[in-house]
Amino acid sequence: MKYPIGIQSFDQIIEDGYVYIDKTDLIYQLVKGGKIYFLSRPRRFGKSLLVSTLKCYFQGRKELFKGLAIDRLETEWAEY
Repeated sequence: MKYPIGIQSFDQIIEDGYVYIDKTDLIYQLVKGGKIYFLSRPRRFGKSLLVSTLKCYFQGRKELFKGLAIDRLETEWAEY
């Protein structure tokens, strides 16, 4: 198992086969909730990885999410 120490890019983590804890169902709920959110987290707590994951999601890069929870939830995969 390869751990993504210091890697903050979702696409690099997935493409290079690093361990990824799947929280994409929460991202789907966040996006589809239709509210304004302020994302506050302590230092070194995954903000950059979350933003990178959202970027790939909004780019419609479905191939990166294959096998993750959001793959079965999302049906449109539009690029924004």
